[in-house]
Amino acid sequence: MKTELCHFSGFKIYPGHGKLFVRGDSKTFRFISSKCESYFHQRLNPRKLLWTVVYRRMHRKGITEEAAKKRTRRTVKAQRAVVGASLEVIRAKRNQSSEVRAAARQEAIKAAKDKKAEAAAKKPKAEKSKTAQPKASKQQLKGAAPKVKATSR
Repeated sequence: MKTELCHFSGFKIYPGHGKLFVRGDSKTFRFISSKCESYFHQRLNPRKLLWTVVYRRMHRKGITEEAAKKRTRRTVKAQRAVVGASLEVIRAKRNQSSEVRAAARQEAIKAAKDKKAEAAAKKPKAEKSKTAQPKASKQQLKGAAPKVKATSR
């Protein structure tokens, strides 16, 4: 025995019951009663009518198995060593106070600046070209002939 579902209410329709409506585009709709058919033609939304299956599913009515809820797993955070720093070093840095860390940072910045200044002092400043050459364009340097000056005036 094949049962159909009512297009509007979602109830089962047993053989010999209900109505079949065929729309102009050849889509078929089965209704269990004239009430469902009437509401369908009035374009009522079955999600807003309390007695339809769709409404009851949306609002979780009549569900007896509440134990089937899924349990979410809590992620366990584990500390691991990073390349270049062991776990003990990481823990020691975390336990340091912010003032100690700030002082260490300032010390590192000062050391870097001193090193940079020292490197700049060692490096001789680039002297200006020793032989004063007249300014020449790229074309002249490549050996192009100089422009001929106009003599008509």
